[in-house]
Amino acid sequence: MILGKYSFGIGDRFCRQGKAQLAALLRAKEQGVEITPVWNKSYREHTIIGTRPSDTRKEADDAVAACRWDGPYFVDADHIGLSNVDEFIESSDFFTLDVADFIGRRAAESDIYEFVKRCNKFTGTLVIDGIDEGIKVTDEQIRAIAAKFLPAVEQAGKIYRHIEAIKGADNLDRRQTSFVTEVSMDEADLPQMPVEIFFILAAIADEGIPAQTIAPRFTGRFNKGVDFVGDAGFFAGEFEKDIAVIKFATKQFHLPSDLKLSVHSGSDKFLIYGPIAEALKKFDVGLHIKTAGTTWLEELIGLAMAGGDGLRVAKEVYVRAFAHIDELCGPYSTVIDIDRQRLPEPQEVERWDGEKFALVLRHNQSCEYYNPSLRQLLHVAYKIAAEMGARYLDALERYEDIIAQNVTENLYERHIRPIFIED
Repeated sequence: MILGKYSFGIGDRFCRQGKAQLAALLRAKEQGVEITPVWNKSYREHTIIGTRPSDTRKEADDAVAACRWDGPYFVDADHIGLSNVDEFIESSDFFTLDVADFIGRRAAESDIYEFVKRCNKFTGTLVIDGIDEGIKVTDEQIRAIAAKFLPAVEQAGKIYRHIEAIKGADNLDRRQTSFVTEVSMDEADLPQMPVEIFFILAAIADEGIPAQTIAPRFTGRFNKGVDFVGDAGFFAGEFEKDIAVIKFATKQFHLPSDLKLSVHSGSDKFLIYGPIAEALKKFDVGLHIKTAGTTWLEELIGLAMAGGDGLRVAKEVYVRAFAHIDELCGPYSTVIDIDRQRLPEPQEVERWDGEKFALVLRHNQSCEYYNPSLRQLLHVAYKIAAEMGARYLDALERYEDIIAQNVTENLYERHIRPIFIED
């Protein structure tokens, strides 16, 4: 299975917007840009909502049939580990191996020694096309990288081989794959520098993992559903170096030639979409980007705009989220920054009409009403909608047209066009 040059992780909390999401990718296709859809949903999201991986598979298959999508598509077991991967194996053909928690667990001295010995030929100055200055490498540096990252890569190898044993063997050199593998380290405490990524890829090759994407932690804040926080210029340089390192590493270590960067929590990172687009053109490489819960927020916007019971449902989600903020934000504390002083009181929100609710929630930084703190709270408040059960799902069905319009427009205009479509 080949992922394709460009691929989009289109998260969908409640498995209702597959057709609307595909409509955005079909618009891109009309512009001559092929983007592979990847429906991603994590174990945590399934647990909170009460869905199963088979529900995501059904959503994808049904959307593809309804829209007559004739390209490849995938269902991603998002951020899985050995403890929960079995629940995804039958329904998924894309596996995001989340091993960030294993970074920093001390590797065995014998493993470090052997790794340093294998990589000794890279000491000195690495000259890589696309990077102006050479990268200085010492034995001590390789040893430190091995000590820090080998346990994580070894864990990725264990997960990969477990999946492989059930779904069928892959071939690292000949690219005969029965599923797509992504190695994810984006939820680490510190970003991985380009030189670290190079030797992480060496370790991935040693483990025999035919990774098609790697998701590092980049410098800066990638909070849920809001814009990038950090130095966009620094990110641009770091991103280009990562691309150059990956291109170099795939040849050195005989990894899949289409191995590409993956940007997690990529939704609404408008500040860096320009630099990403420029880098893709400059190096003629692909990209995998995940939009996580953006679609769920567009559901709320659509419900608010519909008025009536739709608006009442949207308001109720906010009122209950406001009352349970600590519970909802706890699991996401490292990827949200909410200024509680900026959260409107429930009594105020109850007075809003649908247009006001939509303007406050929609990510339009030129709008005076836009409130990033409220947006982040609602981003993590999908548990409230799940607890509503049939009432919420019935509202999605009743107001399907206006919700779908918002989902498609958001995905195409705010995400796909700035990254993949030339104006």
